[in-house]
Amino acid sequence: MNADTAAWEQSSVVRVVSPVQPRKLAKVPFVELADGRLQGVVSSGSDISRVYVSSITAGTHGFNCSTNNNRPCGGLYGSPCKHLRALVDEAVVQYGLERVARYLRVEVEEGSDLLYNLDGQHEPAPAAVVFSRFLRHLAYLELPDTAAPLAEMHWFPAMGAVR
Repeated sequence: MNADTAAWEQSSVVRVVSPVQPRKLAKVPFVELADGRLQGVVSSGSDISRVYVSSITAGTHGFNCSTNNNRPCGGLYGSPCKHLRALVDEAVVQYGLERVARYLRVEVEEGSDLLYNLDGQHEPAPAAVVFSRFLRHLAYLELPDTAAPLAEMHWFPAMGAVR
């Protein structure tokens, strides 16, 4: 191993970035910075069985919000809807303002509203991949408690592993 290479870079265990603040998962149960977008799943405020997949593309700031079966959000009237607002707010709680702004490639002063600084337009984006990933995460919650390794998660970050 090269002396300049950190030990964690040589293992199958990666560092887990802890949330900046604890999040309440009822409104936004899933948020991620992936695939060149801030994206996630946002619960409907009016129908407990409905969720929205919301996303903002890095760089262009194109935004989209639709139900998990690709029906457009009724709140998109040329500007971001309340689901996108909730997604951005929870991403800032999870990752911090600086990291989310850097990922989306937008300049935001400390204390400024991130969503207000975005200059994108509605841009259709597929919801299926994000929703599928969310459902996959939910499936892990249904597994019984065990200390035995899960074969499909051998690559997954080890919680509590210090390298």
